[in-house]
Amino acid sequence: MAHDIVIRGGELVDGTGAEPVQGDLAIDDGSITAVGTVDGKGKQEIDARGLAVTPGFVDLHTHLDAQIGWDPQMTPVSWHGVTTALLGNCGVTFAPCKPKDVELLAAMMETVEDIPKNAILTGLPWDWEDYGGYLDAIERLEPALNVAGMVGHCAVRFYVMGERAVEEQATAEERKQMADIVAQSIDRGAVGFSTNRYPPHKLPDGRSIPGTFADPIELVEIAKAVGPRNALMQAVGANFEVLKAMAETTKGRILFSYGTGPQEGSGQAQADNLAKLAKFGDLTAITQVRGSGFMFGLQSNLPVQGETWDALRKMDLAGRLKAIRDPETRAKLATEGKDMKRRFPMTNVFYLGDDETPNYTSPSTENLEAQAAAAGEHWVETFLRLSDQTDGRALFNLRMFNQSLKELGDLFRSEHIFPSLGDAGAHVSQIMDAGWPSFILSYWIREAGLYSLAEGVRRLTSGPARVLGLKDRGTLAPGMRADVNVLDPSKVAERQPELVHDFPGGAPRYIQKSLGYKTTIVNGAVTLVDGEHTGARAGKVLRHAG
Repeated sequence: MAHDIVIRGGELVDGTGAEPVQGDLAIDDGSITAVGTVDGKGKQEIDARGLAVTPGFVDLHTHLDAQIGWDPQMTPVSWHGVTTALLGNCGVTFAPCKPKDVELLAAMMETVEDIPKNAILTGLPWDWEDYGGYLDAIERLEPALNVAGMVGHCAVRFYVMGERAVEEQATAEERKQMADIVAQSIDRGAVGFSTNRYPPHKLPDGRSIPGTFADPIELVEIAKAVGPRNALMQAVGANFEVLKAMAETTKGRILFSYGTGPQEGSGQAQADNLAKLAKFGDLTAITQVRGSGFMFGLQSNLPVQGETWDALRKMDLAGRLKAIRDPETRAKLATEGKDMKRRFPMTNVFYLGDDETPNYTSPSTENLEAQAAAAGEHWVETFLRLSDQTDGRALFNLRMFNQSLKELGDLFRSEHIFPSLGDAGAHVSQIMDAGWPSFILSYWIREAGLYSLAEGVRRLTSGPARVLGLKDRGTLAPGMRADVNVLDPSKVAERQPELVHDFPGGAPRYIQKSLGYKTTIVNGAVTLVDGEHTGARAGKVLRHAG
């Protein structure tokens, strides 16, 4: 028998957490048809000897809702083994949307998620009103990866309440209307509902986004529509009481963002809190895989305010390099930096190095200020020197969240949390965490040994697939859809981030490619080879199936 694809002799890491076994895998008509020993030939044969064969990775937290309109390849996550991405997180979505509110929703996404409004308005067709229509539009774009979407609280509230949605409480009738719209959205394919109770997420006028301070009874009313449909509820910024109320109402899956502090013992304490919360229902947390928050460098954001620095901001990278290499200008830049009141502590900032792969794991003693002191410099002088030496490639990572890898590791041992939260498509000129699956493989599995390969892959595949309600993806077994990675666990890593200007209108964003991925297959189509796209766009919109 001839198969479409046969992957030969790989280490099959099936996504269930079971120990890997050596074997083959056959694919036909977009599905896995045989696992173990495959006798028939493949129209395409992939030699996986010495490599791992895994299910495709599932990304539970992206904001690719807009970017998918002009980048159906869905970079950077597609470079890192992701084959399914969840859109519509954090309550901010583009549907439902009345025609008069298009610019309002685009502006909200710009201020909350750092996605340029002009790119949103020009890069999407905006030919929908309800959430099902948005999913139809995404389907017509033929994405390279599978996409699932949640309907967002902010858009639903605007749709029902108009301007009153920002600061006022909903009436009983309005709460019912919102619940009905969420129900209709799920019936049209949304896999769930997302909400946002994080006050720093603002509208352009500085007010917190709609739903931030909504009476929890509003979420309970919506949960009454979500629960019977066996759909997902996602939250950011919600306290445990709100999460508990949602879980007890839906009797279903709740997904929320979480984290840990730098203090000794905080990781275990946060894990213990998760265990207590899990008693109230099917609750799953996610958090960043390493210290994150803001990234800067000569090629992107600049860390100092001042007349000379402001002039530098107006230049392209070539101009900036020329400027910092002029002794007089460099002296002025150093003086202004020394005189400036700091925006954030340099003891939490770390140089990513100039190797092919970035150094995200420097100990706290190797922060930028300590690095400068060791060189007998002010940190601004160190920033300028390293920028000069690397031709502007040097990048510096501010660890605002999850500052301690030790505490984060203690948290990650919990059964109730997944390493994730890459935020792909959002904060595009501020952070680059979309390579999070590669960091799990390179650091948490290979270097730290926190997870075995089998357990780490489970947390990248079948675990998040279950949270999404996907029953045909996440494991390597006959009958499952053929989302597959062939990779080298000894080499997988993230490459250095870099700033490009490939958004509509030339807007900037960070990208980050990968090492160690031989092949990524989506629905039976070879989508990437050696980390580069083949042009195949076989992704599907994964609509809620109840």
